[in-house]
Amino acid sequence: MLVILTLVATLAASAALTTAAASARAQSCQSIPGGTWQPAPTTAPWQWQLQGRIDTGVSACVFDVDGFETPAATVATLHRRGAAVVCYLDVGSWEEYRPDASRFPRSVLGRRYEGFPEERWLDIAHFRRFAAPLEARFRRCAAKGFDAVEPDNLAGFENLTGFPLTAADQLRFNRWVARRVHALGMSVALKNDPRQVQSLLPSFDFAIVEECFQYDECDLYEPFVAAGKAVFEAEYELEPDAYCARARTLGFSAIRKSYELFARPWLPC
Repeated sequence: MLVILTLVATLAASAALTTAAASARAQSCQSIPGGTWQPAPTTAPWQWQLQGRIDTGVSACVFDVDGFETPAATVATLHRRGAAVVCYLDVGSWEEYRPDASRFPRSVLGRRYEGFPEERWLDIAHFRRFAAPLEARFRRCAAKGFDAVEPDNLAGFENLTGFPLTAADQLRFNRWVARRVHALGMSVALKNDPRQVQSLLPSFDFAIVEECFQYDECDLYEPFVAAGKAVFEAEYELEPDAYCARARTLGFSAIRKSYELFARPWLPC
């Protein structure tokens, strides 16, 4: 009986700690001001979910979710619990399964994106040819009430896209994306593109980074923190013990996810 009572007490204490942590995070989320969201550096956990029904119960103050699949009602639910919500969109590659795929002329479709057979790189040197569907996507994010946009694939110039893209082409396109998102009252994330951080820092409000601890690139994003802007980072292969101490030192919000980006696993530092 003593063993059972001890186990019950232990489980109750663990649940209380979990509830207290969730409550503390919820309270910190409630401090998000009105107006355009400008996330300051934080080590508090964020959530990145691009597949499956959005788990709004995750104890995070920032949710990054798919701009097409996530309804306005879910964005509103997350806002009610004090979280900021980021609209994930692909801007540097074309996805054949999106409802607006036919609006992109075939002349701007390049090589297939390695590992994603339904995606092809876009000719961002001639982005005016597909600016209209991108701007429609940004407007959809704003209409749903999103606080920010995560424009994915902003470093095509470093990849084999099928087009002779240059660093200057990438800077021009990325800055255009930032201006169009800002014009709609939302903030915008620089997704990866470590080699151009210094040039793009004035145009972007925060950074979303993949595997910078795995590939020893995190120092390239330190200018964001120095400028008072958040860095939200995700690892897929390293265990949290391998990077969380360093993430806290850098002032990064870091989590462990799977490549599929369902709600779980979610292992915050």
